[in-house]
Amino acid sequence: MGPRRSSAGSSFLLPLLLLLGVSGFFQSYAVEVELKDASNATCLYGFWMMKFLVTYESNSGDYKTTTLNLSSNVTHNGSVCGNDTEAALVALQFGEGHAWSITMKKINETYGGGFITLTYNTNDTAVFPDAKRKGPVTVSVKDPFPPAPLNTVFVCHNSFLIEAENVTEVYWNVTVQAFVQNGTVSKKESRCSTDIPTSAPTVPPTTANATTANVTTASATTLSPAPTAPQPVENPATGNYSLKSGNKTCFLASVGLQLNVSQDKPLLININPKTTVADGACGNTTATLKLNDGNSTLIGFTFAVKNTSASVQKFYLREVNVTLLNRLNGSVISSADNSNFSKWDAFLGSSYMCRKEQTLQINEDVQVHTFNLWIQPFLVEANKFATAQECSLDDDSILIPIVVGAALAVLIAIIVVAYIIGRRKSYAGYQTL
Repeated sequence: MGPRRSSAGSSFLLPLLLLLGVSGFFQSYAVEVELKDASNATCLYGFWMMKFLVTYESNSGDYKTTTLNLSSNVTHNGSVCGNDTEAALVALQFGEGHAWSITMKKINETYGGGFITLTYNTNDTAVFPDAKRKGPVTVSVKDPFPPAPLNTVFVCHNSFLIEAENVTEVYWNVTVQAFVQNGTVSKKESRCSTDIPTSAPTVPPTTANATTANVTTASATTLSPAPTAPQPVENPATGNYSLKSGNKTCFLASVGLQLNVSQDKPLLININPKTTVADGACGNTTATLKLNDGNSTLIGFTFAVKNTSASVQKFYLREVNVTLLNRLNGSVISSADNSNFSKWDAFLGSSYMCRKEQTLQINEDVQVHTFNLWIQPFLVEANKFATAQECSLDDDSILIPIVVGAALAVLIAIIVVAYIIGRRKSYAGYQTL
């Protein structure tokens, strides 16, 4: 734990390193904050994790999405406890000119209902290496959760997303109480809707559910291991995903996803769209959609453009990769990649649709099943899918000529049989003289 700083109306903050994933995708710092009032009593306590997916314009004119994580050099200048008339404020400064804050107000016998503000600085070349626009950019959005009762601690272990212009904010392992009474964090919890009431906490009780005013140790935060998933009895829910190029949508996808993992034994995993974050990049000839289910699964789809003739271009699915992570320590359990696909092709400027189930064989152990697929990785206009080219599995129109042909064949057979029978009867009617 870092050095404690306290004074009238001031606070101290504890940043600690927590590596959650591979390639920096889940890397983030946990934040523990405790604000003190003039009498040195705790007035606000919080522990949470967060990261930000920011889409920005590059010098080449393309739009890229980058991940902005908290760093180790977090400060808390400007944070205040709040009271009956003044909002509580938690203000963080981190990295190269980035800042985040949240306000919370007392509303009758509840607290909450404030605003969340993020300022990211595109001068930070480590995060925005080729940003066209330089300088700080601020986005603000209202806290989406209803107010929590006073003298309760708001808890949300499962990840949740907040969309703010060209930023997707991801939060998880959240434990917050504002306007703490008598200097002691409450033992009563107010759970978010995404948490299962009976689920076990994903943060050790000694840290996330602190019951004393003074925090004297900083312990590493860990995530609970994922339980063995039962085989789903239903098809996965259809999720709607999109990528933006500036303020313009450049990639649209609607699909239900299911993994079939058979390293040890066959295991079906439905991807929950409510907890899944879309990331990736749009380009002129390639586009990538990355889906993170917020728990332990990463799926990436890469599309490319090909020339079928001098004037005709099509897009197609070229590559799919799947990574399964250990929720306990973020280590890679399984990683599979197939870059030799040539599926889901459609004319550039149109979309591709396949309502029936399809199977993508990634390797001998991993399959991806898709349901109700509708996708357009290029040339999206007005945030809507273009005219769809349907897969052969959905094309019921080919049944029409088959049915008509079969009917004609039967009719011709009937006519031939009738003709033969008629001829035989006519011969039988003549008598030899």
